[in-house]
Amino acid sequence: MTVEGTAQRKTTRAGSKRTAAKKASPAKKATEAKATGRPDQAEQDQLVQLLTPEGKRVEHPEYAIDLSPEELRGLYRDMVLTRRFDAEATTLQRQGELGLWASLLGQEAAQIGSGRALRDDDYVFPTYREHGVAWCRGVDPTNLLGMFRGVNHGGWDPNSNNFHLYTIVIGSQTLHATGYAMGVQKDGADSAVIAYFGDGASSQGDVAESFTFSAVYNAPVVFFCQNNQWAISEPTEKQTRVPLYQRARGYGFPGVRVDGNDVLACLAVTKAALERARTGQGPTLVEAFTYRMGAHTTSDDPTKYRADEETLAWEAKDPIQRLRAYLESEGIVDDAYLATIEEESEALGKRVREVVRAMPDPEPMAIFENVYADGHALVDEERAQFAAYQASFADADAVAEGN
Repeated sequence: MTVEGTAQRKTTRAGSKRTAAKKASPAKKATEAKATGRPDQAEQDQLVQLLTPEGKRVEHPEYAIDLSPEELRGLYRDMVLTRRFDAEATTLQRQGELGLWASLLGQEAAQIGSGRALRDDDYVFPTYREHGVAWCRGVDPTNLLGMFRGVNHGGWDPNSNNFHLYTIVIGSQTLHATGYAMGVQKDGADSAVIAYFGDGASSQGDVAESFTFSAVYNAPVVFFCQNNQWAISEPTEKQTRVPLYQRARGYGFPGVRVDGNDVLACLAVTKAALERARTGQGPTLVEAFTYRMGAHTTSDDPTKYRADEETLAWEAKDPIQRLRAYLESEGIVDDAYLATIEEESEALGKRVREVVRAMPDPEPMAIFENVYADGHALVDEERAQFAAYQASFADADAVAEGN
């Protein structure tokens, strides 16, 4: 090997290292963007936003929205009261009044914006975190708490508000929504269906099957994915190699990524997707790029798997503070209005506490009701065993009193 050859090899290696460094640069930038709570530039270019984190109104060429001062104040009220209800539920769980709670903290804009885009005749299939959407559909907030207290399987009639019961099984509600939408289509109605799920659920086979069926049958359904960056402790980059909204392309329908902390953008994008569904243009995937500020549920500790810097970066993009800044700068709200909302918030918290603590326990034997329409020998046997078990406590108490 000549000196010239050795020098050439060194030059080639150095060039390769520089090339590798250049190739690694986008990945490094993506990692840095994740740590600061910002999408990288390519993702930012695709993000629909109408209200900046500082509360400045901006326009988008495809999604325009014109709301009255009353409507804007209504969106603010919705988010504030939803957050207060959610905080009260978290506190009640910590006090032992609820067995579990899944907080929506940080996702108010995604839920209120999309919820207010719905018509009364549209139908909603939620997961277990859509407290803001339930609020928009007129479901009494206290009705959401019975299941988490363990006194019922869902405290409302789904057909009264076109809002299905909470679904604990991850992703299955997208199948329910797709089937329901296909039925709506065959009935000739012009209503739409919306299914809510998280970034973690997007990895489930149920969601993939829903995308396939809805696309093939051109079903009037909107898939609303709240990408809150974490599927319990798994970050989004461990679930997908492309932005979630781009998955729709492989199934043959459009996907759009919206700033999930911007209530105006969420409203505009969801309204457009619903209208597309109603007019026979098929499904749409909406990815609301947001953040779960709290724990996955009250049994989770997010400090074990995510950095404080990430959370702080997202706190600066708080959806409620963003809208408030805009409303104050435009003179749409004043101190008197904000004080009124605070008073209403306190009253809601008080009512939630009182209702939850007054919820009656169900009859123990009710667990065997409505299992089979015509009865079943095994259920009858189990009922008898459980009745004897319950009676044993009464017998023990009687003996204790006799002594």
